[in-house]
Amino acid sequence: MKRIGLSLMAISMLVGAANAQLKVNTKAIGAVGKGVKAAAYSDADAARDAAAGVKWMDEHNPVADANDPYTVRLNKIFGKHKSEDGLNLNYKVYKVVDINAFACADGSVRVFSSLMDIMSDDELLAVIGHEIGHVRNHDSKDAMKAALTRSAVADAAGSQSGVAASLTDSQLGALAEAMMDSKHSRKQETDADTYSYDFMKKHGYNVMGAYNAFMTLASLSEGGAQASKFQKMMNSHPDSKQRAEEVKKRAQKDGLWKEADIKKIK
Repeated sequence: MKRIGLSLMAISMLVGAANAQLKVNTKAIGAVGKGVKAAAYSDADAARDAAAGVKWMDEHNPVADANDPYTVRLNKIFGKHKSEDGLNLNYKVYKVVDINAFACADGSVRVFSSLMDIMSDDELLAVIGHEIGHVRNHDSKDAMKAALTRSAVADAAGSQSGVAASLTDSQLGALAEAMMDSKHSRKQETDADTYSYDFMKKHGYNVMGAYNAFMTLASLSEGGAQASKFQKMMNSHPDSKQRAEEVKKRAQKDGLWKEADIKKIK
């Protein structure tokens, strides 16, 4: 499978690592079309078009079935959050080598098995909370709009039926590619971090999971050629250790800081 570097639509706690496995259509994305007018593109439009892109990804990547240990674990961790903060969420596990996760404007949450391999349940909850934050804060709508503007299917967004009803498989793949390449601003990342912490606190989860998740990311950026590539892809994000320190400050202020729960990074 062709190697690709991913910067997923709504992630930004994570970015795809080297030897990426997640499949998207890698044909050239066409020139920018007419674009999507901000005033005309709604949350509902973004949800509809994101659902089309995610459907394509689900059909072209290995998805863990209901009895797979990864799915069982994710259900245990996250099953009660199918409806969260006014959002209807659906989630699946992609069995790929990328260390990543993402969420889209339609409420689709996709967690990668390799991420689950290196993170605890509390860390995964913090990551997913961060992704929900991007959807709740409308960052995912902005990313979807940007994806349509960049992709060869931009003109289709102006139709009443949206992209899903009229695109070919190849065009949907191009849309998925553009979704993958969308990024968030540092402010959007910081706001999603805040949402993640509040999500953890509201539901009584151990907020140390957010701290440990950032420290795990920091460890991935240290040493070797692969780490250098990871660092390059993380340049658009706030520093992971700095983000961990922000969690620490909030947890100490809230009386939730637990030295004993600091993860030992190998």
